[in-house]
Parts: sequence; C-alpha cells; structure tokens
Amino acid sequence: MYHHRRPQLPAELRERARWVRRDARKRPLDAITGKSASSTNPSTWAEYVEAKHATFGVGLGFVLGDGIGCIDLDHCLDDGVPTAECARYLADYPRHYVEVSPSGDGLHIWGTLPEGKGTRQIIRGLSVERYSIGRYITITGRVYQAGRILPL
Repeated sequence: MYHHRRPQLPAELRERARWVRRDARKRPLDAITGKSASSTNPSTWAEYVEAKHATFGVGLGFVLGDGIGCIDLDHCLDDGVPTAECARYLADYPRHYVEVSPSGDGLHIWGTLPEGKGTRQIIRGLSVERYSIGRYITITGRVYQAGRILPL
C-alpha cells in the first residue's frame, strides 16, 4: 500500500550542526539558550534535532557554509505561482530542494556552493541573491519543490 509522505529536508542539511532558531523579525537565536545567535560563531549553532524541538522563536534557520549555499529569489511568487522570470530561472534547477520563504512570495533554492562573498543581482527583472557563508537562511518547511542538495 502506498503512503504519502511529506517531503523531508535533505539529509545534507539535517546532518550538519549549523542550525539556529529565528524570531519573528528573522533574527537568529541560539536553539539551546534562546539568546542571539551568530552566523559566524559555531558555538551558537545546534544539531537539527535540538533546533527542531526548541521552543524559542518562531522557526528554524540554517547557517550557510561547509559547502552549503542558497539562492534567494525575492518577490517571485504571485499567489504561489512563479512569475515568468522566476519560472525561467527555476528551469535551471529542476532537481534541487526549494522552499517558499517566510514572506510567502519568495523562494530559497538550496545546494552546494563554494564559500565566497554573497552577490545580489537583478536578472531579467528577478531579484537573485546567492550566499554561501556568513549568513543564515530561514527554513520554513514549506516545500515548493522536493529535491536534493546539488551544485548551484
């Protein structure tokens, strides 16, 4: 018998101790103490299970680095449907894990990315930010596209 399962976060994220909680203003919180966390201080990060079960703040975040990066597409969904520019951009990432951002109108494309300075660009009217270190990205669990952690 087939049982529908909710898509899980990729193991490449769950297995790394780079987790924080976040407050309503998207500021990172230490999942153990509830105090401010830092995207550059590993002593304020936790294992996935610890962060998932912590009660501080309103949600989870993942600290980028260790080969994991994210592309942040802002204001690219209209009632859950990608704009034409967004759909064209997403076509390059058909098997990647993609989540809806906390705002509900953006997307986070997760993958591997060498550590380097973040970038912001406007590509055919689409706001595209790429980050791989020194930042954390919110995790909403609102899966737009189930997939894997593949090269960005």
